[in-house]
Amino acid sequence: MIGSFFIGLTGACCLVIIAMTVLILGNIAYHGWTALSWQFLTHAPEQGMTAGGIFPAIFGTLFLVLLMTLAVIPLGVLTAIYLHEYAPPKSRFVHVLRLAIQNLAGVPAIVFGLFGLGFFISFMGRGIDRFFFPGQLVWGQPAILWAALTMALLTLPTVVVATEEALRAIPEAYREVAYSLGATRVQMIQKIVLPQAIGGILTGGILAISRGAGEVAPILFTGAAYYLPYLPRKLNDQFMEMGYHIYVLATQSPDVEATKPILYATVFVLLALTFSLNFTAVWIRSKIRRKLRASR
Repeated sequence: MIGSFFIGLTGACCLVIIAMTVLILGNIAYHGWTALSWQFLTHAPEQGMTAGGIFPAIFGTLFLVLLMTLAVIPLGVLTAIYLHEYAPPKSRFVHVLRLAIQNLAGVPAIVFGLFGLGFFISFMGRGIDRFFFPGQLVWGQPAILWAALTMALLTLPTVVVATEEALRAIPEAYREVAYSLGATRVQMIQKIVLPQAIGGILTGGILAISRGAGEVAPILFTGAAYYLPYLPRKLNDQFMEMGYHIYVLATQSPDVEATKPILYATVFVLLALTFSLNFTAVWIRSKIRRKLRASR
């Protein structure tokens, strides 16, 4: 009786979540479909963002997510490998490191933006300028590289935790067999551990991509621009980002009513872009898992 009650309650909660998701997506599609067109996806904003398209924002978002992924996946995976495979379980340093990762996951996103402004731009960027470009402002200003590194720090705990959970799930017998065959620790990690944990690593990457594509606060200070007539071509260029573009359309537009269809259409495209990135990562993960099963 109690089991049936909880099963029914769980099913009802799932239905509510699905209904809310459909309602939100339907509302966005209903109000934004009139603005969706090929021109909207391939042209830059015009007339004070009351016309034109959002291509610079789409390009900037994809570029940002790519750079962030390249930064956070290696760092997160190496950190998790050290914590699980190398670090002594009772080490005080490991305890402090785990505590730092847990606390990092709870820091508000806007704080990461302020940290990126202070550390990457004011400290690292201007230090590079003083050393290599005296008198010029090249790296000591908001740029897509600093924004991507800030987002990588924001999503780092997600990748570390997901990867470590995947490493923990691998049976210890696999490692013992590898050692008994004469493999070194590096060979054991490379040939046994990482292929078995690839699913968990990609899961962490998927979660990081999802958050990186939709997060706005960390890039407000580190690289996002209100409007740019060109695409970012260098790592020290500023860029347009879809989440920030939505914020600008909703709060800074000279004619909010005129930009409403564009606003809804931009939200729709952002959701479609995020879902596409997620589905692509899930597809890659499934393909790798099938290949691993076939090779056993």
